[in-house]
Amino acid sequence: MRLARALELTHNIASTPNAIEGLGSLLDLSLVERALEQAGVATLRKRRLPLEMMLWCVISMAFFRRMSAWDVVSRMNIMLPGQRPLVAPSAVVQARQRLGSEAVRQVFNLTQKSWHEAAGHPTWAGLRLLGVDGVVWRTPDTPENRERYDSASNQHGDTGFPQVRMVYQMELTSHLLIGSAFDGYRSNEMKLAEQLIETTPDHSLTLFDRGFYSLGLLHQWQQAGVERHWLMPLKKGAQYEVIQRLGRQDAIVSLSTSPQARKQWPGLSERLTPRLLSKTVKGKVCQILTSMADPLRFPSDEIVDLYSQRWEIESGFREMKQTLLNSSYTLRSKTPEMVEQDLWGVLLGYNLLRYQMVEMSRHCPGIYPCEMSFTACTGQFSGLSTAYRPIAPGTSLNTWPSCMFQRRTTCCRIGVRSVFIPGPSG
Repeated sequence: MRLARALELTHNIASTPNAIEGLGSLLDLSLVERALEQAGVATLRKRRLPLEMMLWCVISMAFFRRMSAWDVVSRMNIMLPGQRPLVAPSAVVQARQRLGSEAVRQVFNLTQKSWHEAAGHPTWAGLRLLGVDGVVWRTPDTPENRERYDSASNQHGDTGFPQVRMVYQMELTSHLLIGSAFDGYRSNEMKLAEQLIETTPDHSLTLFDRGFYSLGLLHQWQQAGVERHWLMPLKKGAQYEVIQRLGRQDAIVSLSTSPQARKQWPGLSERLTPRLLSKTVKGKVCQILTSMADPLRFPSDEIVDLYSQRWEIESGFREMKQTLLNSSYTLRSKTPEMVEQDLWGVLLGYNLLRYQMVEMSRHCPGIYPCEMSFTACTGQFSGLSTAYRPIAPGTSLNTWPSCMFQRRTTCCRIGVRSVFIPGPSG
């Protein structure tokens, strides 16, 4: 009965003219045009593969890993009408090159800001929960990629594929990405994390792992805005001096900074005074360092337990690589510019689907977006997009995405929760 009802509603939506809205329901066209202008690729010339449509091609390539870019364009009908029903594969390659990576990056930055403002994320003690972590992406082994990104090496020389090192920032209750920075394999993650300071929102708490232990970075993170707090495990072997006891396992401590750090970070003082909390978990003492010094507003027991939320960013990384990319760990493109376009397309596609899950969660009280099944939603996206065929060439840009998401949202509204919310293990 559930399936019959879902199919009936899907048919009703598809047959109702007002049910299919424009692309603005997912990506505001004025926002896309602004991003193209900021990237310097906007043009008045009308081609059969406009850049606005190629943006959807790049996004769709993240969902359909077994399809070539030409297959994606042909299957999704992402082209304007012409004398021939299809375009040549070389035309798709040229259109991707005209679009470039900067335009996709600008769309990602503009959309993430808009979606986060509209999401209304839950907070803890008035702070949004964020996480920062690093990951590597594998690229095809071409001379251009190896020269740009490099790879791991041992005593026998370079080994494996060229790899891109990325650091990204995520809102932990929704898994919506906030920012990302990437460079060659041998780049330093803390250097990449510096680039995320600018996009960090005020009134937030960012959870780091101990690999990002840098007093200069943490100090700058806190000073760059209003209530930009941080939380991370104490580095093993770190020396500190207790200044004030706030509780049995709660104290304000003093950490000395190195001359090298003070030279790298102007304004960094000789000593920092963060808060250190300790808790024994399964016989092991966990020490957590944080900038949240007020014991009344930020209870010590909650802070230590809060750090377990950092694993949400690991789940997000798994969703991108294993589910979204179908465990195809090697990116598509053979040149650095297109590799970066691929990466921004993956991040934008992931955010696009995650924001739709945020919208669906509004109709499921008590369910956080991170508790919904990303695998099921990705499968619905892929299945509906390949099944849906636009009425005329060139119409898919304004119809198929909103149609798919409206169908999925309707199914969620009528209570087919098992498809999207299988439980904590889903």
